[in-house]
Amino acid sequence: MSMSLFSDFTVDKTKNTINIKREFAADRSTVWDCYTKSEILDQWWMPMPWKSRTKTMDFREGGRWHYAAVGPNGEEHWAIASYVKIEPQKLFIANDAFGDADGNINPQLPQSKWTMNFTDMGNNTLVHGIMEFPDLEQLEQTIAMGFKEGLDMAMQNLDAMLANTKHS
Repeated sequence: MSMSLFSDFTVDKTKNTINIKREFAADRSTVWDCYTKSEILDQWWMPMPWKSRTKTMDFREGGRWHYAAVGPNGEEHWAIASYVKIEPQKLFIANDAFGDADGNINPQLPQSKWTMNFTDMGNNTLVHGIMEFPDLEQLEQTIAMGFKEGLDMAMQNLDAMLANTKHS
């Protein structure tokens, strides 16, 4: 049985934001865990054939998720999410940046603030992510890097993982 899940990706260049709304066929607790536990994030967060590999994760206000996007030839691109605010199973806010294996932020690459909201939709969950960029240049650089396409592939990974979880 195929069902259509709500999905919306909107860029607002006047506010330097990207709004991502995505419905998932799972309850809020399950989807929350998919976004906040490194052992689950590493299973879906990157577009194939890339993989996510967590170096450290401390999911608490003031904590960080330090991870690498690992390519099919072993290349690594590091990122850091620094958690600012957490309301369990409702929202989290994190500052997102590219970095290196030692956890240093690369100021030459885009940075953004992510506000991730989790809402019940019957048996499903709506995740509404708002990415705020300090300026239009960093927003446009993120789009040019293929962010939308990569995120779409990662969301499909999560859909498949949730479907397999329900049937196993």
